Amino acid sequence: MKMEKKYKPEAVERKWLESWGKDESMYYFKPTSEKPSYIIDTPPPYPTGDFHIGNALNWCYIDFVARYKRMRGYNVLFPQGWDCHGLPTEVKVEEQQGVSRHQISKHEFRELCRELTRGNIEQMKRMLQRLGMSIDWSREFVTMDDRYKRFTQLSFLKMHREGLIYRAEHPVNWCPRCETAIAFAEVEYEDRDAYLNYLVFKIVGREERAGEEKGVERAEVEQQEEVEIATTRPELLASCVAVAVHPEDERYKNIAGEGGAVELEVPLFGQRVRVYKDESVDPAFGTGVVMICTFGDRQDVRWWKLHNLPLKASIDERGRMTAVARGYEGLSVTECKRKVVADLEAAGLLKRRERLRQSVGVCWRCKTPIEIISTRQWFVRVQKEAVKKAAQEIRWHPEHFRVRLENWVETMEWDWCISRQRIFSVPIPVWYCKNCGAVKVAAEEEGEELPVDPLETSPKTACVNCGGTEFEGEKDVLDTWMDSSLTALWTAGWDLNASSESAGTGAAGTREAGAGVEFEPVALRPQGHDIIRTWAFYTILRSAALTHKIPWHTILINGMVLGEDGYKMSKSRNNTVSPDAVIQKHGADAFRQWAAIGGAVGSDVQFRWKDIVAATKFTQKLWSILRFAMIHLADYEGEEGAVNPRPRLRVVDRWLLAKLNRLVRSVTAAMENFKFDNAFKSIRTFAWEVLADDYIELAKSRLYGRQEGLYGRQEGRNGAEGARSGASGQESAKYALHETLKTLSLLLAPFVPFYAEEMYSYIAGAGGGKSVHEEKWPEAEVEQQQEAWSDPSDPSEAEAERKAEREGDLIAGIVRAVRSYKSERGIPLNAPLRKIEIYDAGTGTVERGAGLETEDIENATATKVELCRRESKTGEESEGKSEEGGEILDVDGTRVVILF
Repeated sequence: MKMEKKYKPEAVERKWLESWGKDESMYYFKPTSEKPSYIIDTPPPYPTGDFHIGNALNWCYIDFVARYKRMRGYNVLFPQGWDCHGLPTEVKVEEQQGVSRHQISKHEFRELCRELTRGNIEQMKRMLQRLGMSIDWSREFVTMDDRYKRFTQLSFLKMHREGLIYRAEHPVNWCPRCETAIAFAEVEYEDRDAYLNYLVFKIVGREERAGEEKGVERAEVEQQEEVEIATTRPELLASCVAVAVHPEDERYKNIAGEGGAVELEVPLFGQRVRVYKDESVDPAFGTGVVMICTFGDRQDVRWWKLHNLPLKASIDERGRMTAVARGYEGLSVTECKRKVVADLEAAGLLKRRERLRQSVGVCWRCKTPIEIISTRQWFVRVQKEAVKKAAQEIRWHPEHFRVRLENWVETMEWDWCISRQRIFSVPIPVWYCKNCGAVKVAAEEEGEELPVDPLETSPKTACVNCGGTEFEGEKDVLDTWMDSSLTALWTAGWDLNASSESAGTGAAGTREAGAGVEFEPVALRPQGHDIIRTWAFYTILRSAALTHKIPWHTILINGMVLGEDGYKMSKSRNNTVSPDAVIQKHGADAFRQWAAIGGAVGSDVQFRWKDIVAATKFTQKLWSILRFAMIHLADYEGEEGAVNPRPRLRVVDRWLLAKLNRLVRSVTAAMENFKFDNAFKSIRTFAWEVLADDYIELAKSRLYGRQEGLYGRQEGRNGAEGARSGASGQESAKYALHETLKTLSLLLAPFVPFYAEEMYSYIAGAGGGKSVHEEKWPEAEVEQQQEAWSDPSDPSEAEAERKAEREGDLIAGIVRAVRSYKSERGIPLNAPLRKIEIYDAGTGTVERGAGLETEDIENATATKVELCRRESKTGEESEGKSEEGGEILDVDGTRVVILF
């Protein structure tokens, strides 16, 4: 086959995409295979239509693993799912259609969401294919499809039966913009400017404490008329139900006690509140006195529960002030804050204001500051110890990310709120009896066919509590993490309601009797560190609750992508880059190279165009080597073709294969530990420095058919060496080069699949038309190579390899030194020198008869080479010069004298 001089990634990648598209079965998971399974719990991305660079980095990691494991003999399942439900799609539909979700029926609105989602999935799917992902598309799953929705509802019902899901009135995080409850994990924190307002609370109630006599302390209390309290949320004055001070704060020891010693009057609103002692109060903040409101933050919730305080809700679900706020009713929180501050100032109740930076909890979707309001919601019980135990059993790469999950679990203060006041999600399969209010859950054994929408259907049986037959369907839907937290179970093919007929309905399932009944943890979960507290946490929690097992054996964490300026990519910073932009300019393999070498797994990776350019330079360099090699290997069939049996190998060829063996071991170890950067850098260094810079220069003459050095063979070798030197230098070089290029194409296959496939297709006899991705991973076959090169007196395989490396390193080092010597002096590289003398370094490496072959040195330097003993006078130096005027070089302890 004729090879283009310049590698053209666009043409090559399109060619192989078309070829692979004709038969994708080589990537299919085979349920009946006898190979060991390796199942990947692939992240189902949210189908926005934009497969961004962070997604692409993570999927490159996944594909590196999937391709590598297939080549190692595993039956790999690399499915693709889509996490469809959620608020962003609802918002986008409202924007595109110009309608509110309240203006059309829920059914119509859901259909619009589904239509948008289907289109976005197709866009993102095309990008995954263009990036060369070896996905098993026959196992694709979509969380908005009925099969997956049934799976989600079954999981809800199972956990409800076991008391792990319940409904209760409780304070929850609430987004006024989205008008829905959100979980702790959906709250992000941003630093924002705020004011600390110092307000006057008048002392209005004076109660005697038990056992306290009237005296100095009592007099001090009566003399004190007011207390200053600093707050950033004056709009919550209507919800103030108490105040608190630190028990050791001497400033307030006379106004607080058990149950409160005095009462304070809340400014503007007039309600009287008690003063409590609490060690969680920070005496250094503000005045050391804090309001307890229902609710300003999570600390308010703690105090509310601890002291059994009343609930006064002044903010509603839309972020508007309620009737509790009296004259401020109907105002937004921001409007109320402004008006309250103005009224306090007018009444002389605002002492001063101080600017400060404040960490504010915001909705992770719309960045609106959250409120904490008390509503009736559905919750999942968080079994902290079970989650932490499971986290300990899972292998984390990198390990330190496990601590992040454990810390998150410890900070959770109430259970996971799973109900959402939205439309596009899985309906909660529950009704309420209109007669008695009892909860009626869906049940397939009672004739209800899941998935069920309780707003569109009614239960098949009467209320077990009162016998009533009229029901009201649950309006809320499930948190979208209730869908995606099941991906490991779904991918493994486990069915929550498994039977011989219905088992194994998930991605890895079969329809065989009993399949899918017993869940086994899958091999790998790859994901970003930004969703440890959501996707990882919820999956571990749900797997522990539903199966009492860990969801996966290993979790692989990837970092974020930073722009060229070193900051997180964002449109506001104008530092974003799309995978498509890279592919259009340099091809998918260049992007994948950047993903491989950009940084260690788990660390943030900076995108730099110069890294992409370096990737293209590497592929072009290797392409040039391949192009040169194919001049000599066009008719070479190697061992598999049996036309060219393995020859006796020359030293330099043994050296190359020894280096190749070391490379295979190094890359394999790195891949086993997900060190993709180390693996690919090792390949690149070998190809560029060992193969291109050293070996090709050393073996070039033999490849062209020159059997001896320019000045004939050296005399005095022992019998073994003489026999070895009698081997065809050309055949020896061809064999070594063929084996090396074939092995390199296999090592490159997980990283640059298009390039590796193209490279492999050119190597004569490599696979007989077989895809490189169907081949086995290379092994470091020292034993076979031992047969071809070892000294019969030394049967040690390891020693044979070390000996080959030592000799080859010396030869390559000498040639590099001589070529460098010529370059520094402006001597043409092909210009002959008078002679090169090589002296024994005392190691036995270059003693006469020890086996150093000089032909390749002569051919590479165009100079006669002579092996000399240490006692030769020519090698005696005087200030870097030999007696004959030669230049003395030191090559790893071996003296080399250049005579010119």
